[in-house]
Amino acid sequence: MTNQAAEQLRPSVEKLVKEIVAINHAWKVARELFGENSHLSISSRDLKTCLQVRLLRSYAPKQVYLIEDKESEGEPAYGLRLREPIGNRQDAEHLPIRVAQKVLTNKELEQFQKI
Repeated sequence: MTNQAAEQLRPSVEKLVKEIVAINHAWKVARELFGENSHLSISSRDLKTCLQVRLLRSYAPKQVYLIEDKESEGEPAYGLRLREPIGNRQDAEHLPIRVAQKVLTNKELEQFQKI
């Protein structure tokens, strides 16, 4: 297997975080331009969630972990906190708690919150 193939199968923490941030930005723009329920908004939101789950399943709890963000506006959400900053980022965006409970098992939720 080539290095490129290995990178595709298991992207680095840095790559996943950059993709999550980019997709999160695209999702916010899509919501503003086309509305919350547009296909592009929904697709972007779901892709961000998939990338966050991949990041957690690949690298939690050693390099990233879930922590409830008490200052989050809107619905209750977890922050995906990075143990070592990537660039100037300390986190990989927010994941609503209700979504986390749908896409992660109880065991994963417990494991990913360990600090």
